[in-house]
Amino acid sequence: MNRTLFALSAQAVVGRRRGVVLLLLPLALVGLAVVVRLLTSDAVGVEATVGLGYTLALPLVALLAATAVLGPEVDDGSIVYLLAKPVSRHTIARSKFAAAWLTTTALGALPLAVAALVLDTAHPGRALALGAAGVVAGTVYTALFLGLAALTRYAVVVGLLYTLFWEGVIGSVLSGVKWLSVGAWGREVGHAVDDLVDAGGTGLGYAVVAAVVVSVGSVWFAGDRLRSFTLRGDE
Repeated sequence: MNRTLFALSAQAVVGRRRGVVLLLLPLALVGLAVVVRLLTSDAVGVEATVGLGYTLALPLVALLAATAVLGPEVDDGSIVYLLAKPVSRHTIARSKFAAAWLTTTALGALPLAVAALVLDTAHPGRALALGAAGVVAGTVYTALFLGLAALTRYAVVVGLLYTLFWEGVIGSVLSGVKWLSVGAWGREVGHAVDDLVDAGGTGLGYAVVAAVVVSVGSVWFAGDRLRSFTLRGDE
């Protein structure tokens, strides 16, 4: 990983308008948890509130972070100036992934744990488990969306469709989708930490292997895809 590229990528995340949205998503989740906790008894609404954050807010944060570190450079053609430097394309991809991953973990996974703890102070283990599930799922989402940003200029649109329909609607209707669901893989890890978290239904071993393969493969693909760019900025 290149520290300079990492710093520039992190600055790109917080320096654009989408950085405001990135901050609003976790604040909205934690704020909702506080409201639900004040209006209901302890432990009520944990699954509904945290589930909303897990299936919607977390992948949206990952999508915004991953596309922020790479998408704008591809869109305006400035990526060619970076590619002209004597730096490995895979090093560029790994550095950008690291910045996006840190953002997703801080603004996507951590708020899940905080929201769960606010809603159910009696079971801190569940909050820890949901945070772990968020880290695993967030890692895969970030890598997947980074590869998508390197592949197409419409990464945000495609990512939104994937999040809303595949992970959301289709995943809740068709049980077979769980084997290819990032959210299900994360839940398996969370269930292994604390059984109060619903399992994803794929088995822990499969979930871990699938998460690692997709994450590593997506980051590698992003680096390989960058090698196909020419100094004219053609995609």
